Amino acid sequence: MSSTAIVWMIVGLLTLAVTIAMLIALIRHVFVLGRAVGRFGDEVGPVAREISEQADRASSRAQRIPGGLRRP
Repeated sequence: MSSTAIVWMIVGLLTLAVTIAMLIALIRHVFVLGRAVGRFGDEVGPVAREISEQADRASSRAQRIPGGLRRP
């Protein structure tokens, strides 16, 4: 085997190792992001439901007011 082939073999193996390391890091970050999105949904979900319920109540109250909320 020539020295040029050995150098290219080493370069190829190093590139493969770096690519695999980057792929593992990317997959790890996807899992971290997924957990963060889940926690965000758990924290924001109840507040969003409460806001939605209050908006529904306000809308129904506005419709009961004479001359209130007019729809085209």
